[in-house]
Amino acid sequence: MKIKLFSILFLVSLYAKAQLPIAPVFQQAYQNGTRDVSGAPGSKYWQNTANYDLKIDFNPETRLIKGTVEIQYTNNSPNVLEEIWFKLYPNLYKKGVPRKSKLNERDLGEGVKITSILLNNQPKDTSTLVIDGTNMHTKVPALAPGKTMNFKIEYNYILNKGSHQRTGQVDEGAHFIAYFFPRIAVYDDVDGWNKIPYSGAEEFYNDFCNFKAAITVPINYAVWATGDLSNGAEVFAKNIYKKYQLANKSDQTVDVIDSAELAKNKVTAQKPFNTFRFDAKNVVDFAFATSNHYLWKSNSLVVDPKTGRRTRVDAVFNQKHKDYYEVIDFARKTVHAMSYVFPKWPFPYSHETVFDGLDQMEYPMMVNDNPTQNKFDAITLTDHEIFHTMFPFYMGINETKYGWMDEGWATIGEWLISPMIDSTIVDDYGVAPTGNSSGTKDDSPIVTLTTELKGSGSFTNSYPKPGFGYLFVKDYLGDELFTKALHNYISNWNGKHPMPYDFFYSMNTGAGENMDWFWKRWFFEEGVTDMAIKSVNKTNGGYDIEIENKSNKPLPIDLTITYSDNSIEKVHHTIGVWEKENKTFVSSIKTNKQISKVVMKSDHVPDKNRSDNTFVVKN
Repeated sequence: MKIKLFSILFLVSLYAKAQLPIAPVFQQAYQNGTRDVSGAPGSKYWQNTANYDLKIDFNPETRLIKGTVEIQYTNNSPNVLEEIWFKLYPNLYKKGVPRKSKLNERDLGEGVKITSILLNNQPKDTSTLVIDGTNMHTKVPALAPGKTMNFKIEYNYILNKGSHQRTGQVDEGAHFIAYFFPRIAVYDDVDGWNKIPYSGAEEFYNDFCNFKAAITVPINYAVWATGDLSNGAEVFAKNIYKKYQLANKSDQTVDVIDSAELAKNKVTAQKPFNTFRFDAKNVVDFAFATSNHYLWKSNSLVVDPKTGRRTRVDAVFNQKHKDYYEVIDFARKTVHAMSYVFPKWPFPYSHETVFDGLDQMEYPMMVNDNPTQNKFDAITLTDHEIFHTMFPFYMGINETKYGWMDEGWATIGEWLISPMIDSTIVDDYGVAPTGNSSGTKDDSPIVTLTTELKGSGSFTNSYPKPGFGYLFVKDYLGDELFTKALHNYISNWNGKHPMPYDFFYSMNTGAGENMDWFWKRWFFEEGVTDMAIKSVNKTNGGYDIEIENKSNKPLPIDLTITYSDNSIEKVHHTIGVWEKENKTFVSSIKTNKQISKVVMKSDHVPDKNRSDNTFVVKN
């Protein structure tokens, strides 16, 4: 009873000054008990799920994907469902489909062809399927709460060769294949069915499901995919499989497929076709890649010292791309940093495979990364995409509406982890664009729906602006308390579907502090990000440096003070100095020396006008 009473009093005090504007759909979720103002899932929280059994036949020469997908869908909602909505993502490449991405007309085709469909083992007339671009829906017999429904869909489409948009042919013998099967859309407690079409710009929102996949490809084509390979001994040559097994338990990098073995052309079992089988449990998506001429470097590391659990790290690439030879090292260091430093959470999956492709895109346990021109780009691209493992995959984020909830985390992950890999790196990704665009027509609150972003705001609102928000709170709370707050959020919502307020309130509760004053001004409001040094005045004990904040945005202050003897002092203040919405702050410096110059500058503060950030003192 004392514990319960304490909890109630704590929450009352924590949210007594709540300032965040809450949209009606979220107010309804709190009233329904599916979400809680503590940031945790409510006592009546639910989410739907499905089991997918995929059988895929892929012809690399014609790029024809022929598939059968069996879906056992469970309605965990309190509502009776009388229609089911599906996603047909490959229809992005269908002629006449509206899209925001620029695709070459020559790469457009007929899209997904549904050749047959069974509903609960009974044939369903395909003419009853309503296909509208990348969405498909159909009426079904009433699916009551707690009940399941079974679909079996046969389909085919031609994989794109050009206009590589997150998926497609890489070269004549390499393909990255994602979003390749009809899948049931998310039905959640906030919006109901996710009917937002895939335009090529916004990313994805999928339920946590279990996948079994059987992928058939020609001889000497290896397959890498989400999940665990269950029949490696059957599909790989004996020596390849032996090295694959070694890599799963080796700290040292193993050349599972090297150039000598490629030259022999005996990488797989010597049958005309091989079927690779994978199992993946409780993941939001499934992707695979295949090649007949890629090298494969692999190692593994312990990501959870409590259990000894290991994660295998792969780099699979064209031997012509010299930058990729180091990617295995960058990938391993990223997985290690994520597990032990930031976010300091054991890497949640059994492997992470970086595939040499034509995009910069993440998938559960898979990355499709283009080759790069220099080491800096290779490091920042690798750690950015791998960091997405936590957001949006371990946390089932609705990227179609809230891209900032995953891209912002990948951005701060890139900023923090890149220097851990190479100490010479100063990653200022997005800093200048954020400052320059603040207060312009393209600037909008971070919480603006991803579908409504325009111009430069499509980038800054999704990537650096939220990244700054996370970074500034980390600085404000300190590493230990920030990690505690972040872990509260992760514990609450891994394997579930967090929405913006779930994040804000989970962080408040985890930190034991109401930070709505910051969330509101940084995430919900517009404003120029600009500070200036207003004055430097001599005092009896030193100097008062007056800083002016020209907007409503709380920004950290970093001062470099140069004294007349050329010695230098660094002074830092967190966003906390602006909590009371004061427009000026005085940094008092205790010294008996004379200040000659003060400069306000930081690598990760998007100050729009830096011309007033230097103050020369006239002594």
